[in-house]
Amino acid sequence: MSELADTHAVVLGGAGFLGSHLCDRLVAMGARVTVLDNFLTGTPNNVAHLRETPGFGVQTCDVTDFIAVEGRVDFVLHLASPASPADYLRWPIQTLKVGSLGTHNALGLARAKEARFLLASTSEVYGSPTVNPQPETYWGNVNPTGPRGVYDEAKRFAEAMTLAYHRQHDLDVRIARIFNTYGPRLRTDDGRAVPAFLNAALHDQPLPVHGDGSQTRSLCYVDDMVDGLLRLLRSDQPGPVNLGNPHEVTIRELAEAVQDAVGTHPGLRYLPRPTDDPPVRCPDITLATTELGWKPSTPLGEGLSRTVSWLRANATG
Repeated sequence: MSELADTHAVVLGGAGFLGSHLCDRLVAMGARVTVLDNFLTGTPNNVAHLRETPGFGVQTCDVTDFIAVEGRVDFVLHLASPASPADYLRWPIQTLKVGSLGTHNALGLARAKEARFLLASTSEVYGSPTVNPQPETYWGNVNPTGPRGVYDEAKRFAEAMTLAYHRQHDLDVRIARIFNTYGPRLRTDDGRAVPAFLNAALHDQPLPVHGDGSQTRSLCYVDDMVDGLLRLLRSDQPGPVNLGNPHEVTIRELAEAVQDAVGTHPGLRYLPRPTDDPPVRCPDITLATTELGWKPSTPLGEGLSRTVSWLRANATG
């Protein structure tokens, strides 16, 4: 079936938006998959369709506690963490703990099982960048004591801890720096631009734009992101490696694209910019392209249309 057939992958945070899509692909490639999740921001519904799949299982647990998984483990994929400002500002201590204690426990599991470890890091390690686009060699410009620091520094620590295990214990590791990702199963209340815009447009309400909307983002459709993660997992590149879409758009342009995808144009409402909101965000994906043979292929309009179709099909009222 593939080189992942008959392997066992443990996915921390596997019931989240991105984690659940990764589980789908791992199962399709023949892997046995165990999800560890406390459902703080994920939901069992995201993986309910996999419940009857042979070899698939879910363990309800907090990865900041001790992690125990029976039997052979070939891959440990650490995607556990609140990932949106609304979530990590609501749960700042939990966010710091999952990036520190959770990463330590996940690395311990990988070491005990002699498994390959993949860390889902983030473009937020670059903070409010003074370089655009951002290459992996850029050290970032993060405010460690600002409200967003709980997420930014948790991920920076997670990267440092991962590479410490690699250097001291010769652990086989991969680090992905993930840029903004969207698609089906994205929660409309998670606070980020795409879900906030989609939610407003679907209710024919003005889209909430923070600041003047000139700040930029780079949006990667979830199928492309999962492909990148799996290419990294199967490569010999420890990383960190940027995974994201190098097509940069302003927030105003994104709002227009969302309205086009939904088919309604209720306009915009302008709100104050959040503290430390980055003015630009765009990945340099040279490393991913040359080392992994990867680049995203889904145009923004097409990805948004697929997401809108899913949201309409799964509307709850």
